[in-house]
Amino acid sequence: MAPSWDQERQIERLLELFYDEWGFGASQGVYRLSDALWLDKVLVNRQGSAVSLGAILLWIAQRLALPVVSVIFPTQMLLRADPETSEEMWLINPFNGETLDEHTLEVWLKGNIGPVAELFNEDLDEADNAEVIRKLLDTLKSALMEERQMELALRASEALLQFNPEDPYEIRDRGLIYAQLDCDHVALLDLSYFVEQCPEDPISEMIRAQINTISHKQITLH
Repeated sequence: MAPSWDQERQIERLLELFYDEWGFGASQGVYRLSDALWLDKVLVNRQGSAVSLGAILLWIAQRLALPVVSVIFPTQMLLRADPETSEEMWLINPFNGETLDEHTLEVWLKGNIGPVAELFNEDLDEADNAEVIRKLLDTLKSALMEERQMELALRASEALLQFNPEDPYEIRDRGLIYAQLDCDHVALLDLSYFVEQCPEDPISEMIRAQINTISHKQITLH
């Protein structure tokens, strides 16, 4: 990658290297989702998710001083490039390095959110590095919970709470993890906090039922 190249050519070459020559891409076949998120495994296997591949590519681009930023799109993480020589921004799919147009993004929104969903300018706003880390941790936490790797899920949840220690939704998730680990006392504290903070949330009724189940279990044990 020659310093004399303009930014468009440098970005194109980086994408060629990353996806074609180094072979990074979307995970294939049967795999645990968490394996597509642990960055050390992604670097070894060259297969990952949008957020893990995007984070690695973003790190390389930043080291090369290329104008590439992350976008936390409602459906997945994207990368946005703003080359000095280009009149339009590039929207890059981290799964394969292909550029996306606004029509494709609107189709994604309608398919994932609803038929009346619209694409707004703020959907393509730059995310800072902290937001990327939160997105990666949140996706990892959900994957670990589905895989019943609760101790690791708890560590991911605790890391997320470092960003916002009073986030009721993250405290709710931590409470659900504690419940799976049979840490009933702290689970009740977290789940009760969520219900108090978000009484009108549609999921609050389900959380109240969970609280009753745990409370009854404690009474039975005693």
